[in-house]
Order: sequence, then C-alpha cells, then structure tokens
Amino acid sequence: MNATTEGVTELAHRLGHELVSATLLQQALAHRSWCAEQGGVPSNERLEFLGDAVLGLVVAGHCYRRFPAMPEGELAKVRAAVVNARVLAEVAEQLGIGEAILLGKGEEASGGRTKSSILSDTFEAVIGALYLDGGFPAAERVVLRFLEPRIDRAAEEPDDFDQKGLLQELTVRQGEGIPRYLVVGSGPDHDRQFEAAVFVNGIQLGAGTGGTKKDAEQDAARRALAELRRA
Repeated sequence: MNATTEGVTELAHRLGHELVSATLLQQALAHRSWCAEQGGVPSNERLEFLGDAVLGLVVAGHCYRRFPAMPEGELAKVRAAVVNARVLAEVAEQLGIGEAILLGKGEEASGGRTKSSILSDTFEAVIGALYLDGGFPAAERVVLRFLEPRIDRAAEEPDDFDQKGLLQELTVRQGEGIPRYLVVGSGPDHDRQFEAAVFVNGIQLGAGTGGTKKDAEQDAARRALAELRRA
C-alpha cells in the first residue's frame, strides 16, 4: 500500500468506506516530515486535530447510550481505555496504515512506520478525513467497527485500565505511600517519545514508554503492578 490513488482506495476498502474524493484521505497519510521535503505542502496535522475530537465524541456518545446506568467517572475511564495512543496504534497496524504513510527520508530511516505515536496520529487524521468525506455517520461507523469490542471489554472492568490508580491503591494499602513518577521526553516536537519510571519510597518499581506522558506513566504503573504481583 502507498498514498497513491490506488493505495488510498485500498485503504478506504479496508476501512469499509466508499470515498467521495481520495484527496482528503491522501492528505491524512502525509506526515509533516514528508511535507517538509516537498516544500511545505499541507500535512495531516489539521486532520489529526479534527479526528481526535471526532473520536472522542463517537466513543463518549456510544458509551453514554450503551451504558445508561454507568456513572460519569466510570464512563471517563472507559473512554480513556480506548482513546489513547497505544490502542489507536494497534488499530492503525490492523489496517496496514503504516505501509501507506508518506514519510520523510529521516523518519523513514528511523523506523517511523512502526512508531506508535505516528500510527495513532495518522489514524486520528484518517478519522478526520472520513468525517469530512462522508459526514459523522461515516466516521462513527469506522470508529465503532474497530473500537466497540475494546469498549465492551473496558466497560467490564473499567478500573483495570487505570493502572496508576490501581498501583496507588495497592501501595497505600500496604503502607508504602504514594507512587512518584519521573518522566523524560525525547525526540522532535512532532514525534515526541516519553520514558517514565515509578518510585515508591525512593525505590524504582517499574519503567515504561509511550507517545504521551500519561501513556508512559500508565505503562510504568502496569509493569510495576506485574512485578509486585509476582513477588
């Protein structure tokens, strides 16, 4: 797959969407590193911004309707469990989006097609493109096609997806205090990566990575919980 008209048509088929125009979906696959090499043509960042909002609304609306008795706090946990860089990158991989992204030479050489941050951002841009191409119903169909099973799993045990909360509950219950996180970011602004370490009483319990500070902290907490449960 690639961002040619044929490649975009194939991606649209995978998405289950009949394109009105291929132009928006092509732009959704244009990473800023490639656009810079082309003299500054528009990247997918504006579509990513739009797609992020559409994703949040689709998932929030679906959860509100599907779980009428669920309180607001639990609804927020379910949404956070599926609208995050890790899950969206998994969906992007499932769709083969990485093969279709237009990348600059440097990003290509550094393995950009498999970076979670680029995959998740591009998936958001694709949703933004679908929204503009076919309206809200088109975007909603695609989002729920890939995220509804994950929403249902998250709703069964919403607290299980809040790894930081679970870790704090455990350490406080054991009299060890509140976990502290140290987060370090690296990489360019458009592809920031974060590494987090979690400490309790000055002892490191786990370390994790992610495309956002929150994701990195959750990953570190998840690993710390796994270690504590094995102990």
